[in-house]
Amino acid sequence: MTKQDDTKRNTPGLLKVFVYGTLKRGMWNHERFCAGEVSIEEAVVRGRLYELDSGLPVLQVPTASILAHGTADPRVDACLCASARRQVATQARFEAEMAQRSDLRAKGRTRRGWGLVRGELMTFDDPEERLPRLDRLEGYRPGSPSLYNRVLLPIQAGCSVLPAWLYVGNHAVPRDCRPLPLGNWPH
Repeated sequence: MTKQDDTKRNTPGLLKVFVYGTLKRGMWNHERFCAGEVSIEEAVVRGRLYELDSGLPVLQVPTASILAHGTADPRVDACLCASARRQVATQARFEAEMAQRSDLRAKGRTRRGWGLVRGELMTFDDPEERLPRLDRLEGYRPGSPSLYNRVLLPIQAGCSVLPAWLYVGNHAVPRDCRPLPLGNWPH
């Protein structure tokens, strides 16, 4: 067993990430950043998808849907770790709660113009290595000004609703962005 294998074995928890752009299968960043995933499945999240002038997608989500904000510690974000106030900002904390919330299973357009954005739910077994790499790619720096924010949101994959991390636009979407009302990129 290599040192890397030992690290993975000792990492408690799996990392779940919802991707909607260049990290999806067949896109240019998938092999470099997502190879070695445990699983990939089709999924949706409530939000608004736009295409920037550069041709890249950016996602907005309802603030009320955000379960947690990413931290600088991948172990805290991917496994059960309590903060000083006994609050846990991890995926595992929300799985039981979300399984009971039928309001997260809405189909089609939702209130206030939010729709369903299609993407892929990826599961990884190496959060301590994977999450910092994804953060760098997405320009996310916890506690500092960032291009994107990493947030934990309810994701629907098949009949299941579960929490996953995703990267959302940090700023208001520029006026010259093109809305993608079908919630899919590339369109």
